[in-house]
Amino acid sequence: MLVKSFGSTIIGVNAISITIEVNIDSGSKYFMTGLPDNAIKESWQRIETALRNNGFVMTRKKIVINLAPADLKKEGSAFDLPMAIGILAASDQIPRDNIFKYIIMGELSLDGGIQPMKGALPMAIQARKEGFKGFILPKANAREAAVVDNLDVYGVENIVQVIDFFSGVSDLSPEIVDTRDEFAYKAQNFEFDFSDVKGQSNIKRAMEIAAAGGHNVILIGPPGAGKTMLAKRLPSILPPMSLHEALETTKIHSVAGKLSKIDSLLSHRPFRSPHHTVSDVALVGGGNQPKPGEISLAHNGVLFLDELPEFKRSVLEVLRQPMEERMVTISRARFSVSYPASFMLVAAMNPCPCGYFNHPDKECVCPPGGVQRYLNKISGPLMDRIDLHVEVTPVNLRELSSDSVSEGSLEIRERVVAARKLQSERYSAKENIHANAQLPSQFAREICILDKPCQILLNRAMEKLGFSARAYDRIIKVSRTIADLANSENIKMEHIAEAIQFRTLDRRNWAA
Repeated sequence: MLVKSFGSTIIGVNAISITIEVNIDSGSKYFMTGLPDNAIKESWQRIETALRNNGFVMTRKKIVINLAPADLKKEGSAFDLPMAIGILAASDQIPRDNIFKYIIMGELSLDGGIQPMKGALPMAIQARKEGFKGFILPKANAREAAVVDNLDVYGVENIVQVIDFFSGVSDLSPEIVDTRDEFAYKAQNFEFDFSDVKGQSNIKRAMEIAAAGGHNVILIGPPGAGKTMLAKRLPSILPPMSLHEALETTKIHSVAGKLSKIDSLLSHRPFRSPHHTVSDVALVGGGNQPKPGEISLAHNGVLFLDELPEFKRSVLEVLRQPMEERMVTISRARFSVSYPASFMLVAAMNPCPCGYFNHPDKECVCPPGGVQRYLNKISGPLMDRIDLHVEVTPVNLRELSSDSVSEGSLEIRERVVAARKLQSERYSAKENIHANAQLPSQFAREICILDKPCQILLNRAMEKLGFSARAYDRIIKVSRTIADLANSENIKMEHIAEAIQFRTLDRRNWAA
């Protein structure tokens, strides 16, 4: 007797529906085809034990299970549940009338319990796209799948609930999530706020400019100056995610298994902070079974690299291509997958090995040339992709003990949102350009037009401060963002002058 049930597998960040064909015939052996991995091949013992422990009979006839399409590699233990249901239906232990209407996924415990899985959201999106009536999956993953409308999502805790559902003994209650209300509520609540930052108004201004233009930024300062504290608060002033961005980001975290049981939709822009011992694969993604890396988990958010010179050179170099293309492609002999990677890079570093170069109170003890050797750990091409260089100075005791309340994230965010709106309108006709930082160099000088006084000021700065050529276009794009924050149609001299301040590491003899 042949029965078909349906499951799903993940390729990249998207799902593909899998047909699980179960045929029971005369004989006594068990066969599985369709390129299953070891976790799927081991499912026989889990399925047999779970069924017996719940009072069902595992037939001793010949069972053939095919996972179609047969030329696509299938991975993971979540195929246990659809295969078990197919075996029960093919052996006439449960009705088979409605099984084909549902995507069924879940790993079985030996007692029949159903364990959490990865990738529930993209599977639910694909199920709705293909017209399935519902999606049956582990209870722990029900909320993330329930954000997909026009699809009944049933979270189950054990196989008996699924058997009773298809047998008509009892009903399952669909998981309900009011996606828009929940998204709107969570989007306004942040753990970190810029009102906690004492003093450092110039640094907060730099972070506001970075957020307004989507610019990458590096913070240079001594230990304890507040670099990490400032970086953690950057997502609170970035524009709120649209529902489309939230779904796109949640899909990546779902595939990586990073969503908690209570999460249904990521409402805040992600903030990822990998340790400096991170490997190339962990940062970019990949592995024998490719998974998203830290740069994809930071998609639509912030990637924070603390102690930047301590990262391996090879790790930092793999950032260059994703930063330009906002996409990372992982190729294997049989296939390739692409993960989105549109993120803001925020890096932090000490100015020298001892950390006290240019410190107002403490003396640097590094040997001659030590500062420059330390800076040389970061390649020129990577620095070329960082628009703002910001010196972070320690907060003095008077400001630290002051009772005055600093400007909060919500007030700063309003100005950032207004600036981003101007940029969206300006670049509406250009594909894949939404902020000033994304503007290619060939377009920067056409769109960011400088009048004669601005051009003279910039030329003098290039000559006297010894800026490198790569600083030229960066200054123009940052000055365009500063003009947008001031709601100015044209770039003015004060905008150029402020942008020049944020090229610290390009100044001649800065490390001398």
